[in-house]
Amino acid sequence: MSGIENHCHMKIFTTEQIKEHDTYTITHEPIKSIDLMERAMSVLCKALTMHFPSARTFSIVCGMGNNGGDGLAIARMLHNQSYKVKVYLIEADGKRSEENQKNLSKLPSAIPLIRLKDAEKISEISTDAIVIDAIFGSGLTREPASIYASCIQAINRLSNPIIAIDVPSGISCENTPWLYYSDNIIRATHTFTLQHPKLSFFLSESAAFTGSWEVLDIGLHADFDTATETPYHLIDLEMAVSMLPVRKRTDHKGKMGHALIVAGSYGKIGAAELAAKAALRSGAGLVSAFIPTCGYQSFQTAHAEIMVITADSEKEISGNVPNPLHYQSIGIGPGIGTGKGAAQVLKNLIQQYDSPLVLDADALNILSENPTWFSFLPSGSILTPHPGEFDRLTAKGNGYERWMRQIELSKKYSIYIVLKGNHTSISTPSGSLYFNYTGNPGMATGGSGDVLTGLISGLLAQTNSPLYASLLGVYLHGLAGDLALKHESVESLIASDIIAHLGAAFNNLKEQI
Repeated sequence: MSGIENHCHMKIFTTEQIKEHDTYTITHEPIKSIDLMERAMSVLCKALTMHFPSARTFSIVCGMGNNGGDGLAIARMLHNQSYKVKVYLIEADGKRSEENQKNLSKLPSAIPLIRLKDAEKISEISTDAIVIDAIFGSGLTREPASIYASCIQAINRLSNPIIAIDVPSGISCENTPWLYYSDNIIRATHTFTLQHPKLSFFLSESAAFTGSWEVLDIGLHADFDTATETPYHLIDLEMAVSMLPVRKRTDHKGKMGHALIVAGSYGKIGAAELAAKAALRSGAGLVSAFIPTCGYQSFQTAHAEIMVITADSEKEISGNVPNPLHYQSIGIGPGIGTGKGAAQVLKNLIQQYDSPLVLDADALNILSENPTWFSFLPSGSILTPHPGEFDRLTAKGNGYERWMRQIELSKKYSIYIVLKGNHTSISTPSGSLYFNYTGNPGMATGGSGDVLTGLISGLLAQTNSPLYASLLGVYLHGLAGDLALKHESVESLIASDIIAHLGAAFNNLKEQI
């Protein structure tokens, strides 16, 4: 396992590990469970009042477990700061948790307490109130039903801002099978999650329920975080900075790697141009492009710094890539089509090239039609599918099932898979899964994936590390898109803007060193 894979910052823990972290803190700090809840809610109370500086009224809907206990503690704290507070207490079958009962007994009598036998009174919540969801926490394992379901649906009908404590009620921390069809999940405007990001937050489908989310440090014991292993990680700024290739004063172009981009067909030479230019902007010392002859003139005119090799065919790549072993990295796929010529070039490369390949777009579609080729991929190769391409490579399923198949495929074939999306996930041969948080909806534009292919290929040529090239490539790609958005809108952003802001993205990271 590399140093990065042992990196202890922004680990994503499972539900069980989150409980263990609480228990470890209670034992080793030491601190009572009720006092830990008090500390957590004082942090949340401060975050709430900072997030909503002009708010004066809060309506808090509390369940019967510890999340409801959190809500009752928050109600008391907001009341003590002279906010107008109402508590809506769900009364369902079963016992209240101990912390819930303790906080209920501490609730000042001046706070109106509305006991809910059904959801009817939720519709009476004042339109100027911030609604706090404290029904279910992170331990939920099944879809909400009965009074809980009706209360969740009633809250979702309100036009008020809705704030979730830890997780929106109705979402579990890992797999939430009902996420794709249920009405029984809170649609939060904002989620304040405690100490750890939750795995399920990185599903693109979860965004409709979490709204914007942020992690609050509630002071759980740091030793547990350092000592506890998890396959799930968030690529944070510190990790990205640590992976930057360091260029010495004495280095020359021959030391910075030679990347080859195999791309393009008639009508899609632009895909090759975007990928090759991104490779050039990644810092690779040399970049060559292998393209069909129809693109030669426009390519050479537009990109003086890129060397061009043409295939035998006019309209598609075909034949052999000359001397593939001369390149430190080869990226193949953008715009090549799935014809016989392109398929033969890919097959030849898989057979002739020993170092990791970067496969994108049509290279992945060709691979999906020839699944036996998986076994012959060079170890450490990087695949960069979007969800549709990934499903063609494996099978259809929900987002969580995709992650599990992604990990399984990486381990089985010793490859890296960059599954593109709202929070792009990167799986490794060791079974780790990394998530990226840079990027924005403006990057949902033609050519954006071609830029990522070129960027990863260029970084691979320099670092000789598929892990670094994948993680840093995805982070920089998103960061460049974010910096471009300062000058464009989500509608007007195009792939070339991402390339144009790669320099600013590199400098942004270097400023942290």
